[in-house]
Amino acid sequence: MPPCPCGLTESYAACCGRFHGGGLTAPTAELLMRSRFSAFAVGDTDYLLRTWHPDTRPRQLELDPRQEWTRLEILGRSGGGLLHQEGTVEFRAHYRHRGRDGFLEENSRFRRDDGHWVYLDDRA
Repeated sequence: MPPCPCGLTESYAACCGRFHGGGLTAPTAELLMRSRFSAFAVGDTDYLLRTWHPDTRPRQLELDPRQEWTRLEILGRSGGGLLHQEGTVEFRAHYRHRGRDGFLEENSRFRRDDGHWVYLDDRA
């Protein structure tokens, strides 16, 4: 089986797929970030919306089917652990769109909502 889109060595099912299915939630902000990248890669808009903080979540989300998310680099992190309520994850997400390579760099903020990590916003 190919490795998970998030860059960890496990298969998708054993890694981010277990969170996408709804049975488990990501225990850290970084694992939530990785699972959200994988959700973009596999087109799972339900998971993306479900893991978005209610104060900043859009009503709907449409992904561009021509954009292929190819690789994730974690550049840094603060907080976001098992005992934290907030955290940030700085990352670079690589993609291919209409035959051209590009990347998105962001320092995302995460917060616990009802005990579960959710994406809050980009801390630009």
